[in-house]
Amino acid sequence: MRNKFLKSPTFSVIGENIHTTRVLMRKGRRVVVDPQGEESIKYRGRDGIDQYMSIPDDFKRTKVYEEGRVKHFMIAVTKGMSDDPLEQKQGESYIAAEIDRQERLGSHFLDLNIDEISHHIEIQKKALRWLIGFYGSISKLPPSVDSSSSELIKVGLEEYERIGRPQGDPMINSASLERVEVLDLASRHKGHVIVTSAGNDSMPSDEKGRVENAAEMVDLCRDRNISFDRVHVDPLLFPISVDQTFGNHYLDAVKLMRKEFGDQIRITGGLSNVSFGLPSRRLINDTFIRLAIDAGVDSGILNPVESNWGRVMGLDMESERVKLAMDMLLGHDEFCMNFIGAFREGRLGG
Repeated sequence: MRNKFLKSPTFSVIGENIHTTRVLMRKGRRVVVDPQGEESIKYRGRDGIDQYMSIPDDFKRTKVYEEGRVKHFMIAVTKGMSDDPLEQKQGESYIAAEIDRQERLGSHFLDLNIDEISHHIEIQKKALRWLIGFYGSISKLPPSVDSSSSELIKVGLEEYERIGRPQGDPMINSASLERVEVLDLASRHKGHVIVTSAGNDSMPSDEKGRVENAAEMVDLCRDRNISFDRVHVDPLLFPISVDQTFGNHYLDAVKLMRKEFGDQIRITGGLSNVSFGLPSRRLINDTFIRLAIDAGVDSGILNPVESNWGRVMGLDMESERVKLAMDMLLGHDEFCMNFIGAFREGRLGG
């Protein structure tokens, strides 16, 4: 049995997988032909038995599918909302299995996002209400209501209130200077809240900008009587493959925030963002999580299935593979060339 990600009560995990943005590769091991001859997504059910969720024909006509990818949670939510009992069961079983898996592996909240289900707001609202309702009927953990739309966050929180807040106080993902109104929702619904370092109309360019924006958001939380132990500040982490300074911008911002706020708040972030577009993502993510924890991070938006606490904390920081990852993450490997070269030469291990 896998170790739980969390062995320390000081680190809060916001499981990130239940998103309609998530994709599987059609050539990957999970997209198979099921016993009935249909192209399906294979997964391990809550009972430990392999199950299959068929890929609908209308999804096979999408550009994403034609490009070799399958939006598996979009399929699951669509099926779950179906009037066909068999389709509904397939969708619900798939989502339930992922909820169960992330609960067992140490999450504290599970992030729910349906933004890509449709471009039409009413369909998005319907999907979010359905997902919140289904989630509330089976999960043990509070939901993290996640959307790029303040209106959808409001709808999700209202639905969670309507069903009686069965898992306790929710998380809201996220508020920023460009949408301060989300803090009002957090206050009204007595929720935890992720506040990002995004500016009013742009992203911060360095650690100083991140800290300044975060400080303003923390002040706004104080004005609304949001308890600081419910505030998770996200300094914003971007892929190291895009700019070699992005790792240091995040880590340096974390250190400055700890000096500014002490232990009053949590510091979080999408910690797997750093490895986007690179090989050996698990090694990169594990190494960065370790660096982030050392810098002062005590919360993470991540996939606990992929990020194992024991493995992260047991990294051999003197090994060549970890040193190569650290050099890249700390800005000492221009264009990530040394790391990519080591991958091609087979020096990074499994």
